[in-house]
Amino acid sequence: MRLFSALPFTLFSLLIYNGLAFTAGAADPAFWSRPVITIGMVSGVDFQLLASDLLITGALFFLFIEILKATRIGSTALLDHMFSVLVFVAYLVEFLIVQQAATSLFFILMLISLIDVIAGFSVAITGARRDVTFGHGEPH
Repeated sequence: MRLFSALPFTLFSLLIYNGLAFTAGAADPAFWSRPVITIGMVSGVDFQLLASDLLITGALFFLFIEILKATRIGSTALLDHMFSVLVFVAYLVEFLIVQQAATSLFFILMLISLIDVIAGFSVAITGARRDVTFGHGEPH
């Protein structure tokens, strides 16, 4: 259970993208621009949520969970940070090498993973700074 809680949720975005890109023909840019949901608005226009928009929305939700997880302390939090870096490196390598990953959608997902890494370390460092007292005097 401890290892599962250390897995970064941004990994799920990578797995979903790869699962679709390599099996469902999502390497074709037209796949990601297909409307998944269409809602008629009061203004008379149709609101369309595209497949790419849905994946980005999910990735942003996963990022929110990761930022909440970054407030934890302990060895599980350290594992989470290390795995987040590994997920970002996987995104980067795949973006540079794999043809199906050379899309703007994948690039945005990779940036979300980078934000996870930066935010995770920033929150951890800020929290650690508050826990450390320097000097021999009274705390202020």
